[in-house]
Amino acid sequence: MQFETAQGPIMVNVPNHAQLQQEISDRLKQNQGFALATINLDHLVKLNTDPVFYDAYHKHDLVVADGNPIVWLSQIAGHHVELVPGSDLVVPLCAQMAELGISIALVGGTEESLNASANYLTTLFPSLKIALKLSPPFGFDPEGDAAEEALRAVDASGAQLCFLAFGAPKQEVIAARGKDIAKQTGFVSIGASLDFLAGSQTRAPRWVRKLALEWLWRLIGNPKRMALRYARCFAILPGHLHRALRIRRSMH
Repeated sequence: MQFETAQGPIMVNVPNHAQLQQEISDRLKQNQGFALATINLDHLVKLNTDPVFYDAYHKHDLVVADGNPIVWLSQIAGHHVELVPGSDLVVPLCAQMAELGISIALVGGTEESLNASANYLTTLFPSLKIALKLSPPFGFDPEGDAAEEALRAVDASGAQLCFLAFGAPKQEVIAARGKDIAKQTGFVSIGASLDFLAGSQTRAPRWVRKLALEWLWRLIGNPKRMALRYARCFAILPGHLHRALRIRRSMH
């Protein structure tokens, strides 16, 4: 499914978990790095106005649907796409890396969060190899020297899969740079996922997520931060809905 932004199109090119895991396995077995993004409405808002973010996103090899509106719009357009949230990627990918014997890197967040999430993951998967845990300085420039140093540390560690936990657009910009610096590493942008694993942030309960109400849970929990974000997301929905309906009509 292709989504239009003011900067240009962005394609959701991996439709489900199974295909994503197969794609990642194939690439890493061939020592071929990649960048994986999880697109949602907030990203589409940012992509409209941020050319640096769009350029970084355009360099990503794999894009999945993170957010029910992305799934629904794709289905309206006639494309079967499954929900693949970034927050649900860490555990299954770590299980896959443990099975394949591939080491990982955890980059982003605080040292406390990194240590707690690493302990959680190695308890779940004792054979999982964590080659690097790195917490860059707060507020660093994703296009600056600190980001380059972090990426070179990832490359030197030998990790073939790197989880970036910074939030958008910083993590996607870093992932795009990582493709040039750590060419055999796959970069996966995961937002607050490590904080969820560490217990320093609380995710919406499973029943809330099943009802597609995680956005409301987050809004109630932090109305000052989330209200404007969601207002901007809702504002772009009609245009994307119109395009999805147009695509569907063109298929008949």
